[in-house]
Amino acid sequence: MVEPFFEIVAEDPASWARAGILHTAHGDVPTPVYMPVGTQATVKTVTPDELREAGARLILGNTYHLYLRPGPEVIAALGGLHRFMGWDGPILTDSGGYQVFSLAGHRTVSEEGVMFRSHIDGSQHLFTPELVVAVQEQLGSDIAMPLDECTPYPCSWAYAREALERTHRWAERSLHAHRLKDQALFGILQGSTYPDLRAESARVLAQMDFPGYAIGGLSVGEPKEAMYAMLEVCLPLLPRDRPRHLLGVGSPEDIIEGIARGIDLFDCVLATRVARHGTLLVRSGRLNIRNAHFERDPRPIEEGCGCYTCRRFSRAYLRHLFQSGELLGLRLATLHNLFFLLDLTRRARESILAGRFQAFRQEFLATFQPVPEEVRQAEAARRRAGRGNRNPDAP
Repeated sequence: MVEPFFEIVAEDPASWARAGILHTAHGDVPTPVYMPVGTQATVKTVTPDELREAGARLILGNTYHLYLRPGPEVIAALGGLHRFMGWDGPILTDSGGYQVFSLAGHRTVSEEGVMFRSHIDGSQHLFTPELVVAVQEQLGSDIAMPLDECTPYPCSWAYAREALERTHRWAERSLHAHRLKDQALFGILQGSTYPDLRAESARVLAQMDFPGYAIGGLSVGEPKEAMYAMLEVCLPLLPRDRPRHLLGVGSPEDIIEGIARGIDLFDCVLATRVARHGTLLVRSGRLNIRNAHFERDPRPIEEGCGCYTCRRFSRAYLRHLFQSGELLGLRLATLHNLFFLLDLTRRARESILAGRFQAFRQEFLATFQPVPEEVRQAEAARRRAGRGNRNPDAP
């Protein structure tokens, strides 16, 4: 691991927001930062060069999926994950802990680890903390996550505590197993929406002295205000000089509110997932490019946007692509959405450096219209119901 691994260069006096730099073996990452999700060693529909042009500095790969296909041995033999996918920048790999939540019907949790039944061929695979560390060392990622037990929402206090304590024991085992010097192993906080458990998790993991910390078990169906409240409970208890990653969170409003509460790293499949359905992120909220009134609209998706799509194409053309089922439509929509989130975190960082984060936060939230809570919950329920045995589109 590069030393120093993380440095803070500016802080907002009116909140917990801070601007920093992550130093890794594959380059520096200015924070706060959004990382596109490359579940199976690819960010859906876009190339590494296009990611670079859009402003990506750090991307996420999925340990569970890469373990099943093509396998860590294959990737290691081909030079590691960076060379395998043609991305020379930093990579963060998750642990498979999210799949404990998302593949609840395909796994069994024990003290030893998690027994998964493959969604590909039904074969069984025991993920232990030690195996998860070994796989990520074979992948050669810059940041790795230990195995954790991600609880659903809602869940009982008793189950949340049981999962929390098991996650802590797995964290200790992961630390003992970890050997790769150029890789930073983060600790993962759990505790559902129970303040006492979140505080306990922060204190216990802080004592283990991880080089960074991830907040897990949020954005799994709880109200947004509950998520924000949990951040306010646990983040002040973590070491100030370590980076904090909010796992699986990437809605624009959540990025801004997470930054205000001290989060440095974000990841989420939202940008690519909604793009495939013709939904585009804009400063006022979301735009459905399939709507008929865009048929003759000569404007870009958003005036002033610097993404490749907005520089070259009209709303009318993008609507035509979606109506015609052309794959280029998916690519152009994805490029725009990724650029939107990458640019949002870049501008948030600049506002912290300039001492005007509160003004930036207020201006953005005054304009951006988030998806109503009842609609968000309905969308999440449909995704859960439709997931079945398919490859879940999430880290």
